[in-house]
Amino acid sequence: MEKLRKDHEPPISTVDWGWKYHHLGIPTETEMPNETYLTQYKFYVSGFTTSPFGIEWMRFDKDSPVHKLIQTFPHIAFEVKDIDYELSRHDFKVISKPESNFEGIKVAMIEHNGAPIELIEFEENK
Repeated sequence: MEKLRKDHEPPISTVDWGWKYHHLGIPTETEMPNETYLTQYKFYVSGFTTSPFGIEWMRFDKDSPVHKLIQTFPHIAFEVKDIDYELSRHDFKVISKPESNFEGIKVAMIEHNGAPIELIEFEENK
């Protein structure tokens, strides 16, 4: 039987696996202040650089290639030291394979119980 986490206990991903909270991505259809357009992925992003809580707003074009789960549900992102290692040691459902989208940053998206989760690796922290 799986051990149940008590209310006061942090999640296994942070305590046992060493992952660190990075941001919360929230899809929206509302145009937000100071949006940046990511041409390759056909969506706008905003809020991350100014939010003290790591809130990132995402507004997608209708033909965005980003997985529909990410376009529909909020995702939480965790910083990990090695994405490939984390994916090899856990039986995750990968919905976006690891790729380097920006210089020095590698990301992958997984699904857990219907929720999208982003893993992000910074080359400088490896």
